[in-house]
Amino acid sequence: MSNLQIGLMSIVLILILIQSGLHVAIALAAVSFFSVALIRGNFDVAGTFLSLAALESVARYSFGVIPLFVLMGLLVGISGLGRDVFEVAGQLFRRLTGGLGIATVFANAIFAAVNGTSIASASVFTRIAVPELLRSGYTRRFSVGVVAGSSVLGMLIPPSLLLILYGIIAEVSIGDLFTAGVLPGIVLSLLFVATILFLAKFRPGFVLAKPEEGARSLVADDLSPSQMIGKSAPVVLLIIIVLGGIYGGVFTPTEAGAVGALAALVISVTRRSLGWRQFWGLLVETGRVTAAITFLIVAAHMYARLLALSGLPSQMNALIQHYELGLFAVMALYLLAIIALGTILDSSSIMLIVLPLILPIMASFQVDLIWFGILTIVAVEVGLLTPPLGIACFVIKANLEKLDIPLNVIFAGAFPFVVAMLVMIGLVLLIPQLATALL
Repeated sequence: MSNLQIGLMSIVLILILIQSGLHVAIALAAVSFFSVALIRGNFDVAGTFLSLAALESVARYSFGVIPLFVLMGLLVGISGLGRDVFEVAGQLFRRLTGGLGIATVFANAIFAAVNGTSIASASVFTRIAVPELLRSGYTRRFSVGVVAGSSVLGMLIPPSLLLILYGIIAEVSIGDLFTAGVLPGIVLSLLFVATILFLAKFRPGFVLAKPEEGARSLVADDLSPSQMIGKSAPVVLLIIIVLGGIYGGVFTPTEAGAVGALAALVISVTRRSLGWRQFWGLLVETGRVTAAITFLIVAAHMYARLLALSGLPSQMNALIQHYELGLFAVMALYLLAIIALGTILDSSSIMLIVLPLILPIMASFQVDLIWFGILTIVAVEVGLLTPPLGIACFVIKANLEKLDIPLNVIFAGAFPFVVAMLVMIGLVLLIPQLATALL
C-alpha cells in the first residue's frame, strides 16, 4: 500500500475500533504506532515517534492548566454552589412564563464559568433542576431538555476543558481561546432563553403540563436581597478571581487555575462541605481525569505525526485546489462532517480525529485559528444532544434513577436547543467578530 492509502485506512480503522468499544486514546495510539511502522518499515522509528509525541505534548508549562481546572471544577461541584445559583436565578425569573427554564440556563451559564465541563453541569443540574421543574408543572421533556441544552455551555464558556484540549492540539493561546469564548457563550445563552420564550408563547404544551394553569410553584420563592447576595457571592467571587485575573493580565491561565483551585478549596472548607476523606477522593479523581486527558493528547500528537508522514493533509489540500473549493465550501463540509460524527462519537474523540486533518488546510486558507476553535467547539457540542450517542442525554438519564424518563423523551426535549446551537454556528460563521471582538 502507498503512504496515502495507509493514512486513509488508519482513519477508517480508528473509527471502527472506537465504535467497537475500544478507548479512543488506545485506538489512536495503536493504529498510529503500527501505521508509522508500516510506512517506515521499522518499529524502532515508530517507537521514537511515540516518545517524541509524549515529550512534546505533555512536557509543557501550559499543560499544567488541566489538573488545576479539573480540581477546581470538582471542588465547586461538591461545595453546593450550583444549587445556590439555581435558587437565585429562580427568584430572578419567577414571574416569566418558562421562568424556571430560563433560571436553569442562567444558572448553567454561571456554573460553567467555574466548572469547565458539560458533563459535570448536566449531572449537577439534573439532580437540582429537573425535580423542581417537574414539581412546578413543567413537562418531562422540557424539564430534561432545558438541562441537557444548557449543559453544553460548560464547554464554551471559559474555563473549558474542551477549549484547553483544542489549544494544545492546535498550538494556540489558551488565554486567547478563553477570551474568545466569552461573547459566543453569552450569545448562545441568550439564544437558549429566546428558545424557551418562543416555546412558552407558541408551543405552551411543550413547556407546561397544563398550559391553562401555568407553573404552580417556583424554587426560592422568598429569598431576600441579602440572601440572594449571600448565595451568589462565592461563585461571583470565584469568577472574578479566575477570569478577571486572566483577562486583567494578572495570571496566565495555568496560574489562574492554581489560584481558582485554592479559592474553591477555601470556599468548600468555609461552607463545611469538604472533609479529609472527600478531599482525598477529589485528588484521586483529578489524577484519573488528568491521566486520561494526558493519554488522549499523547495519542493525538502521534496520530498527527502519522497523518503528516502519510501525506494525507497535503493531498486533501491538492484536491481542494483542483476542484477550486473556497473557504466557505470547505467550512460547510467540515461542519457537516463534525455534526455527523457527533451522532456516533464523543466530543474529544471528534476533535482528536478531525483536527490533525483540517488544521493544515485551515492554515493554507490563513484562517484565524482562535475563531476556528470557537466554531469547532460549538459544532462538536451539538453531538452531546443528538442520538444515538448524545452523552449529555445519557448522563441525565443516569442521574434520574427515581424518575422513569426514557431517552427518547430526553432527546425530544433537547431538540429545540440543538436548533439554537445550529443558529449559533451560522452566526459565528457569518460574523467572526463574535469570537474575535474581545481579543
